[in-house]
Amino acid sequence: MASVARVDLDGNPIKPITICMIGAGGFIGSHLCEKLMSETPHKVLALDVYNDKIKHLLEPENAHPWSDRIQFHRLNIKQDSRLEGLIKMADLTINLAAICTPADYNTRPLDTIYSNFIDALPVKYCSENNKRLIHFSTCEVYGKTIGSYLPKDSPLRQDPAYYVLKEDESPCIFGSIEKQRWSYACAKQLIERLIYAEGAENGLEFTIVRPFNWIGPRMDFIPGIDGPSEGVPRVLACFSNNLLRREPLKLVDGGQSQRTFVYIKDAIEAVMLMIENPARANGHIFNVGNPNNEVTVRQLGEMMTEVYVKVSGESKLETPTIDVSSQEFYGVGYDDSDKRIPDMTIINKQLGWNPKTSLWDLLESTLTYQHRTYAEAVKKAISQASATS
Repeated sequence: MASVARVDLDGNPIKPITICMIGAGGFIGSHLCEKLMSETPHKVLALDVYNDKIKHLLEPENAHPWSDRIQFHRLNIKQDSRLEGLIKMADLTINLAAICTPADYNTRPLDTIYSNFIDALPVKYCSENNKRLIHFSTCEVYGKTIGSYLPKDSPLRQDPAYYVLKEDESPCIFGSIEKQRWSYACAKQLIERLIYAEGAENGLEFTIVRPFNWIGPRMDFIPGIDGPSEGVPRVLACFSNNLLRREPLKLVDGGQSQRTFVYIKDAIEAVMLMIENPARANGHIFNVGNPNNEVTVRQLGEMMTEVYVKVSGESKLETPTIDVSSQEFYGVGYDDSDKRIPDMTIINKQLGWNPKTSLWDLLESTLTYQHRTYAEAVKKAISQASATS
């Protein structure tokens, strides 16, 4: 039930607002909608092409205490004239819409660029109608670290200044043009620059979020179960799929890239602080990640294998991992960053936020959900096959 006495970080009462959430049916949107419905009095205009992940929030009238506070609008933002009207109806727009799976950056570079920059209508409509915007970008905008260009034996590689990523200082370093893997990062960086310029020239009130690998239940998809039969989701979902199907985990280029991972419920707490503290959040770019949960991709695979054995009760494969080249896995034109470690100074100073959940615990939560979902889908498929035979 929504609280009746919510206050912001400065002790001021929080007034109920209407939020236009673009991409509400996705992984992040579904968790954010849950939080808003269960703990706040805010209203949500939920926009997306699909609503599978928020169906449980959209039950018939009076089924939930929040039934009159969430409306689903099925639309594609680049093809539907209703978008501007819905943004006008809201106090705040949260833009989550994006193509954000690495396999698409090489195979669908045009769609990736159009989706993440050319179709930037929410920014335009918010600026023209004096509406506040929280825009979701990506940690990919940082590209490669300065440290990745240093000699491997250089002592400077131990200096955090060369690999810890700061919103207001770190450069954005991308590969050459034929490395189309950077199509996503370039498009996302340019939309950030557009938003920042709208703020400087036209007074747009904005907050930009740079997620660092948000992980949890409902992340990405299980191919053939809750997504297309063909497709390559992001690394954790890829590994989950391999574990569910008892296949070796594929380590791209040996799995030497280093990443940090943060639990979705921790990250949503950060977003809630941005929503309800505009005076502290407006005009800022925020890293949202967990620098304490840093591992190589190989270490991630090894830990996921251990966690999966625990939650599933299945035995460990004799060959749990295999190495594949990035060209074989993603196609020609793939490139990657070596490290992505977020500096948390700004978000801690402005919003007092710090992540809490360990990597083991977030993996256990995610894999428990994935294992249960997969088992239910397989059982249903067997039942349907028996009924038609």
